[in-house]
Amino acid sequence: MTFMNRVALGAFGLALSLVSGTALADVVVVVSAKSPITALSKSQVADLFSGRTRLFPNGLLAVPIDQADGSITRDEFYTKISGKSAAQIKAYWSKIIFTGRGQPPKTVSSSAEVKKRLLENPAAIGYIEDKMVDDSVRVLP
Repeated sequence: MTFMNRVALGAFGLALSLVSGTALADVVVVVSAKSPITALSKSQVADLFSGRTRLFPNGLLAVPIDQADGSITRDEFYTKISGKSAAQIKAYWSKIIFTGRGQPPKTVSSSAEVKKRLLENPAAIGYIEDKMVDDSVRVLP
């Protein structure tokens, strides 16, 4: 095997390991199956999770549930909803907290915990991996 072939093979192996290490989850926005909310736009979801609004369009108080900082699910959600990276979201909340204009959503450790919170509170909204969807939650388009 020539030097160039070894370099190419090594680069290919590195690329494969990087891709598999950063595989993104398919993330969906969910509410309790008992929630009156049936649809929200991407910008409405972004507004709820950024603290720009605290109310669903029907006027009911919304309780956003976030996942743990650094989780793949959280990173994918914020990239999909706001187009911002995890670092940008962290910087945004640091500024909001510092200026006293708000607090970030409550954080839980997993999609299973999000579902538990949704069952406890029909006003809650969260996001989970699509493989975790069942009859207890409603996926919002």
